[in-house]
Amino acid sequence: MEFTPEEQEMLDGKHGTATRRCMEILTTLGEIYGAERMIPVVSVQIAGVSYANLGEAGLEFLAEMAEDGRTRVLTTLNPAGMDLENWEALGIDPEFAKNQKRVIDSFSKMGVVTTCTCTPYLIGNLPHYGEHIAWAESSAVCYSNSVLGARTNREGGPSAIAASLTGRTPAYGYHNEENRKPVITVDVERAPSDTFEFGAMGKVIGEKIGNKVAYVRGIPKASIEELKSFCASVATYGGTALFHMEGITPEAAEMEIPNNNVTVTGDEINKAIDLLRDDSIIDFVSIGCPHCSIKEIALIAELLKGKKVTKELWITTARPTKTVADKVGYTKTIEEAGAKFACDTCCVVAPIKGRFQGLATDSAKGCFYGRGRNKFAVQLMSIKQCIEVATK
Repeated sequence: MEFTPEEQEMLDGKHGTATRRCMEILTTLGEIYGAERMIPVVSVQIAGVSYANLGEAGLEFLAEMAEDGRTRVLTTLNPAGMDLENWEALGIDPEFAKNQKRVIDSFSKMGVVTTCTCTPYLIGNLPHYGEHIAWAESSAVCYSNSVLGARTNREGGPSAIAASLTGRTPAYGYHNEENRKPVITVDVERAPSDTFEFGAMGKVIGEKIGNKVAYVRGIPKASIEELKSFCASVATYGGTALFHMEGITPEAAEMEIPNNNVTVTGDEINKAIDLLRDDSIIDFVSIGCPHCSIKEIALIAELLKGKKVTKELWITTARPTKTVADKVGYTKTIEEAGAKFACDTCCVVAPIKGRFQGLATDSAKGCFYGRGRNKFAVQLMSIKQCIEVATK
């Protein structure tokens, strides 16, 4: 690989031990994937934040990086294992809370903005079209590549930290133009009409195409909320990090449409929904995977007005989004109904296995991890239906 003078200095240790180690990580990664150079990145998003995933070995690595490592670009975090302020009300064990705070303290020492969210694009970490970034969380990677037109591979925890402390990433994968071209066309016969249906469609498409770059046709319009739901699902069920949606995503108009076609029918979307509906008692309702937008919180507040919840209901979102909800009165309405905000975390990474039997959610991704990680029965449904179940 070729290095600029500054990059060579980082590799030689002239900018500190942590920076040297980070450049060694990135150089090794670049050599594995045949990168010829490093490229500057404008932002980073780090996953692997929950203490449940990191453990003491991961914490030791973070502490070492924090000794003299400092961020060079805007860096935010993926959800942690708990609400950093309101963890007790959500039933988090005090010992876990102590260790999770140690994780956050290490990131903070490095200069990371400790806003923990899987939707960084909703709270200010918003790259522009064509900009190179180094993001880690699967749904955020898919959204940034496909909806924003930024350029990122799916980083692991160490490589994302390395990009943050150096401001660089190897030029391979989706950073290069030739790898962003679609190789398969997906024709959707019936466009979904709700966020949970976009999630079901993501399951169908992900299972059909895997991690291939697709050109998707048949979706006349899609909101931010619908696209984030689709990105989360297609990334979860297929490993997809980039797609081009005709008339909606920024690079689609520039792409040659592949002749290699697959079709997605309305019946397949309906079947996917049925497959994510177990016959079980629901005692936990979670909305916000990926994290809720302020528009979704407004809807939840409207649906909960004058009602009382009868089950555990979490609204998972980024703390800056909740701050907006506080100011306009949505928080008061939601909490008066007995629902709980779970900022900084979500039902995927929080240590809640064994606490509940059945999960109702608007998220196909939430269903995947609810079943696989937490052994819950699941039911996929709309936000409106989630509220109906929670107040029944």
